[in-house]
Amino acid sequence: MRKGLNRKTNDKDVEIRTETYQVINGKTVTNRQLEVLSAVGSHGSLTAAAASLGVSVPVVHKYVSQIEDAAGLPITVSTPLGTRLTAAGKEIVDKHNATELRCKDDRRFTVCCSPVTEDLMMSVISALKMTEAELIISDDENNLRMMKEGIADYALLDDPMYLFEAEEFEWTEVGYMGMVMVDNGPSFIKYRYGAQRVAYMYLDSEDRDYKIDSVTYSLPELLGSNKSFFIDEFLLIRKGLRLKSAVDPKMLRHTINSIYRTETKIISRLNKALIARQIE
Repeated sequence: MRKGLNRKTNDKDVEIRTETYQVINGKTVTNRQLEVLSAVGSHGSLTAAAASLGVSVPVVHKYVSQIEDAAGLPITVSTPLGTRLTAAGKEIVDKHNATELRCKDDRRFTVCCSPVTEDLMMSVISALKMTEAELIISDDENNLRMMKEGIADYALLDDPMYLFEAEEFEWTEVGYMGMVMVDNGPSFIKYRYGAQRVAYMYLDSEDRDYKIDSVTYSLPELLGSNKSFFIDEFLLIRKGLRLKSAVDPKMLRHTINSIYRTETKIISRLNKALIARQIE
């Protein structure tokens, strides 16, 4: 990533704008191309992304193809439900979003969480009327990194093991979750979100023979994989889904924790609202 500085100088003011772009395998990818890919990921559709940006579908397709050419591998995949990002596409978008946050001089109060707690966090932010808050949805690893880089103010961590990597922050236990294990044999597909390390530690403790054949960011891909997998029960409930678990979800019960730098008034309100909703 490189930065360009654009200045307009006169007797009264100085206009400064920071622009960014990525270099993937030696090829430049513009900020506009990255915005298009991010819109595809957010909307799950080339058509919806085009409409949101006010451009045509062929333009969206062209920009995605240009990024794909730079990456040298697929960054999107078509499904019956639309278009989703591959792991490579998600990584590119996550880095773009993090860079955009770092470049903002007027950054708002920023909250991070994963899709597991997304609906919950959105309901709390709405209930508290935090209209100026910015919500970032990513995995625990990226959310923790944004906290460490100072571009986020508050994060929910699905995986309690990440607390060992967050010792510089204050933290509060805001709830618990159980995990569902769908057993379709020794071949596993790993979901990118939730307390997956807790789940696979359970398999190790049981001396189970298993192999993780793939990793996905996509819930539909996970559910339609015909492979074994783990998923947080809370997410299934929020999505109105019922899956038979091979183990009692309480066997894989883990804490959900918030991390932050200092417990200010707004942090205290967030923690209390989350605890009041009894994540369990």
